[in-house]
Amino acid sequence: MATNKRQVSRLLSAIAFAGMSFTGSVSAASLDDAVEQGVERVERAQKSQQTIDTIDKDIRSTERDYRALVKEVEGLNVYIAQLDRQLDAQAKEQANIEKSMEQASLVERQITPLMLRMIDSINQFVAADVPFLHDERMKRVTRLNDLMGRSDVTAAEKYRKVMEAYQAEIDYGRTIESYRGELAGATSQEKPREVDFLRIGRIALMYQSLDGQELGVWNTASNTWQPLDPEYKSKVMAGIRIAREQSAPDLIKVPVAAPVSMSLASAQQETK
Repeated sequence: MATNKRQVSRLLSAIAFAGMSFTGSVSAASLDDAVEQGVERVERAQKSQQTIDTIDKDIRSTERDYRALVKEVEGLNVYIAQLDRQLDAQAKEQANIEKSMEQASLVERQITPLMLRMIDSINQFVAADVPFLHDERMKRVTRLNDLMGRSDVTAAEKYRKVMEAYQAEIDYGRTIESYRGELAGATSQEKPREVDFLRIGRIALMYQSLDGQELGVWNTASNTWQPLDPEYKSKVMAGIRIAREQSAPDLIKVPVAAPVSMSLASAQQETK
């Protein structure tokens, strides 16, 4: 700053000196005052310029902050609009849930009798069906009846268990299975004996004694076991191996009871 003052002072002095050479009437004191005033004006001009520069810098900084805030506000407006849409969707979902809750008790009152009828139907079906895995299937029905009496199990879980039982019964009709079990004696005095059973869907249920000498097949018409011709021994043994996955699947010949027409069955019932 002092250097600038000296430079300005020398410049004004030179100007003043030049003016004096032309006019020759200006006193030294007036020249000093003029120089001093010129220096003060330059200093004020420099200070004003510094102030202007500072103000311009502040304006530019404020403008940048303003633009950043404008972008942030635009982003917030988009976010708020998205939240509003989500709130509308949640309000609709809440209304649907409340409506479902109001109907839940009604649905439960209606579905419980239905499940009881379904369990009773399974019970009757197992009793009238081909007697394979009879104890296991009846225990499943017993567990379902016990489940229906529990208050700590939801209606949805009860319904799921009932449907699982139905699915198991459906699967029996399209699978082949071999298992070892007890065959009741023909009379009350005859003790049960252990045999190998072969079930092919629901169309044939056969057994073979453990020594392979005795064969039998379930007669659906009379609901009794009857001896099976020895010519089926190799077929039954092949079926048992296939069911136990000890042999590759293959076609086997098994005895199948002839179907009874509905008209014939009705006529027999009317005769009785």
